[in-house]
Amino acid sequence: MKKLRRLFFTSSCIIVFVPLLAQQPEVFSTEDGAIRGYDAVAYFKEGKAVKGKKELGVTWGDAKWNFSTQENLEAFKSNPAKYAPQYGGYCAYGTSEGHKAPTQPDAWSIVNGKLYLNYNKDVQSDWKKNQSELIEKANRNWPKVKKE
Repeated sequence: MKKLRRLFFTSSCIIVFVPLLAQQPEVFSTEDGAIRGYDAVAYFKEGKAVKGKKELGVTWGDAKWNFSTQENLEAFKSNPAKYAPQYGGYCAYGTSEGHKAPTQPDAWSIVNGKLYLNYNKDVQSDWKKNQSELIEKANRNWPKVKKE
């Protein structure tokens, strides 16, 4: 069942999302901003997904980043690479498979001080079973994937 779900996810992403995301920006962003408008710093400081405020935003990496507090905005501005999600906020599992896929703010994990986002909670569940190997694959794939 796991292999079937993974095959379905991979096939769906390739068929549906890859053409839509071809030559997309390096940072996944919606009209609400990067991480769909959620506060990247809050994942580290509060341990949960927290919606940011548009009035507490900054542009970095060609995307708008919103924050829930002025303190979080300042922390991000002082070191964006520390808080920004890996792989431009695209799905870490998808990146390990060699393609970009959108993410949901509530499907996240912090591994070795780095934020990773996933397509949804089901994909996150598969991701967590083999994170180390998938991170290695995604790290190898990202230089090529980010150019797509």
